[in-house]
Amino acid sequence: MKYGEKEIAEARLEPWPNPSTERDYTVTITFPEFTCRCPRSGYPDFATIKIEYVPDRYIVELKSLKLYLNSFRDRHISHEESTNVIFNELKKTIAPKSLKITGDFHPRGNVHTVITVEE
Repeated sequence: MKYGEKEIAEARLEPWPNPSTERDYTVTITFPEFTCRCPRSGYPDFATIKIEYVPDRYIVELKSLKLYLNSFRDRHISHEESTNVIFNELKKTIAPKSLKITGDFHPRGNVHTVITVEE
């Protein structure tokens, strides 16, 4: 196993203390190269994952987020489930004041899917 594959296999979201708690602010992160596999066909699915959150006590460390999102690459998981899993893990890890995850999946078979989860 190459070192990058090992890092991805062991990926865990890492919370960091919020460096600016005197006011609310929004963090927007776009991950344009998200991939996973269709649970029915095994074909690859490609998406842009957009994360928007207002931090409370923690922010997410970006390298840990990148590795975590890359860990979906070989998972057989639906568009809906992958978007919800990412939402749940971020909510559990950093407990933001608000959180919105959008999974914008590229068209395949002439079908374009956008999944939005927010709280």
